[in-house]
Amino acid sequence: MGRPLNAYDRALLELQNQILRMGDYVAGQVDKALAALKAQDSNLARQVIQGDDVTDNLDYDIEMAALDLISLQQPTNEDLRTLATVMRVGKELERIGDYAVNIAEAAERLTRLGPYFKPLVDIPRMSDLARAMLRQSLQALVDRDLEAAREIVRADDAVDRLFEDLYDELVGFMKRGPEYVDQASYLALVARYLERIADHAVNVAEMVVYRETGQRRAFKDYQGPQKTVLPGLGNKRANTGNFEG
Repeated sequence: MGRPLNAYDRALLELQNQILRMGDYVAGQVDKALAALKAQDSNLARQVIQGDDVTDNLDYDIEMAALDLISLQQPTNEDLRTLATVMRVGKELERIGDYAVNIAEAAERLTRLGPYFKPLVDIPRMSDLARAMLRQSLQALVDRDLEAAREIVRADDAVDRLFEDLYDELVGFMKRGPEYVDQASYLALVARYLERIADHAVNVAEMVVYRETGQRRAFKDYQGPQKTVLPGLGNKRANTGNFEG
């Protein structure tokens, strides 16, 4: 029988539960943004955009609670790594929430451009993979499962390949004529945002490894596919105030 939990242990456990609740909320934001995109539903897209404050507030509350524990309890070793992990994962989830908003902003604009020139196939595939990676990385955090965390970086390769193929296809449509340019440009941005969501899921998985081993950049030597950089995007963080950011 384990020892009774003291107030500090309970506070740590509650912080980890807060991260899981934030993860569920952010995953729901991504789900709704993709549903808005597929259905060309501007009202649903607007709900995602308006819900971003909830994500920001969750991240703030987690960060402040973790900092309070650090300052009051002065944790060391594993507890300190746990608190650092919780704070970093909160930031990763907040950024994923930003990308959900960017996808919703794209969906809102795409509703004004009429029916899609081709059925959406690869974007839903990318979103399924990216969302699965997010959920698996959070589950690895709960289970403290190193092998599951390491699988996430390999799963990212499939998202990268889909992104490369879809980006090439959309550029091909843009070359056919100006009637394709607006839709194809927005869809290329959505694909980029999904690729970045997958990258942040990898970052969460990397923090799982850090928490258990103390190894901070567990995946830095992993050689995956080279990433395509969209003109004007680079590797900037999502900007909820500007769709093009």
